[in-house]
Amino acid sequence: MASSPTVLMRLVASAYSIAQKAGTIVRHVIAEGDLGIVEKTCATDLQTKADRLVQMSICSSLARKFPKLTIIGEEDLPPEDVDQELIEDGQWEEVLKQPCPSQYSAIKEEDLVVWVDPVDGTKEYTEGLLDNVTVLIGIAYEGKAIAGVINQPYYNYQAGPDAVLGRTIWAVLGLGAFGFQLKEVPAGKHIITTTRSHNSQLVTDCVAAMNPDDVLRVGGAGNKIIQLIEGKASAYVFASPGCKKWDTCAPEVILHAVGGKLTDIHGNALQYNKEVKHVNSAGVLATLRNYDYYASRVPESVKNVLVP
Repeated sequence: MASSPTVLMRLVASAYSIAQKAGTIVRHVIAEGDLGIVEKTCATDLQTKADRLVQMSICSSLARKFPKLTIIGEEDLPPEDVDQELIEDGQWEEVLKQPCPSQYSAIKEEDLVVWVDPVDGTKEYTEGLLDNVTVLIGIAYEGKAIAGVINQPYYNYQAGPDAVLGRTIWAVLGLGAFGFQLKEVPAGKHIITTTRSHNSQLVTDCVAAMNPDDVLRVGGAGNKIIQLIEGKASAYVFASPGCKKWDTCAPEVILHAVGGKLTDIHGNALQYNKEVKHVNSAGVLATLRNYDYYASRVPESVKNVLVP
């Protein structure tokens, strides 16, 4: 008889179902037509009704099933009773069928930290650039990102009225990544993906130093990592402290599970323990292949400004 699923695999299975529910909420808010936009710190730092509802849905659904988890979400929301309609109780069976990597089989609930970005690419969401939007649920153990789920609510939205909207990608280190077709940029091509709405001279200088054949400017860290694993870009270069732990935790796992690498601009691994500061103050450098090529081209002038 098969042994019962481990805490980690049950959590990932729940996160998968919860992320799918989140995607439905994101689409529903747009369909209703009132995004409920609030400026947080500036005109490019926005929060919508979808951010608020999705965070309540994810955090409450996880906390009910795994009460000892540490859950850190992007949005600073006042405590309130959550509508039962926002709660997702399901677990994705396909995840539960997979074996838990042995190094994680004894993990307890209280050992895990979950980093939640309810709507990654909020600014693009408000502007109708819907393929930039993702929902991110990242799971960390001993400061390291080990499992992640990404939902793309609008995957396929330009494929015609009969297309099935949305997809969910997931990964566990030591097991693999699922829900997409891995593809690489043609050899010798250097295509950089970087920020669309948080540009600066530092960002521009660092991208230029990569000697790119092409530069893609898009929203969302989750979206950029998906570009790497689907062969649309070779490196994600963001020489700025604008990115947070909830932006990178889930995408990092997806990338690492297929042999890629994500670090800060200095090459340091990112830390995800619950006490860590939320800002990735030394930026992000991520590639599917040829990490050293890009890391070696980060200018010293950029490194000197971005202090870990």
